[in-house]
Amino acid sequence: MTLLLGPSALTPSDSTIRVRRFRTCEDLRGLLAEEAGKADVLIMAAAVADYRPKADPALLGGKFRRTSQKLTLELEPTPDLLAEVSSRRREGQYLVGFALEPRDEMMASAKAKMDRKGIDLVVANPLETMESGEIEAIVIGRDGSETQTPGKMPKENFAGWFVDLLESKIPTRS
Repeated sequence: MTLLLGPSALTPSDSTIRVRRFRTCEDLRGLLAEEAGKADVLIMAAAVADYRPKADPALLGGKFRRTSQKLTLELEPTPDLLAEVSSRRREGQYLVGFALEPRDEMMASAKAKMDRKGIDLVVANPLETMESGEIEAIVIGRDGSETQTPGKMPKENFAGWFVDLLESKIPTRS
């Protein structure tokens, strides 16, 4: 198992998990290019920002000194990493994404994301779980299945629950 892990003080307690760290969207993009093709199951559980400041080459490498002038940042979209991986997926590879959405839009947005990105499973969870220690999610499968967590549950418990569910969803290999 390989974990691509962004900026975090956390590390897995299981020493058999190979950890590769990244800091930026481009770092993660490079790691996915190296690692995604090797994975039988790829779970994209966290997303980088949808937009980033557009770098003005004239301003790179220097310090922005405070002036009385307003400073305007132009934003540009980041690459859609899950869609990129999905476009290069190999036969038999199983892809899972997460959709953090406002509760009233959650199901429609999650299903649209699954179709748009060409993934097999999406975990839909309401926006208010972002800062919470609990999660209440619905796992939606390409086959039309919907499996809800047994109410709100601690995020630490969700991981085991989700892996058990995932094992039941992944087609068995001969």
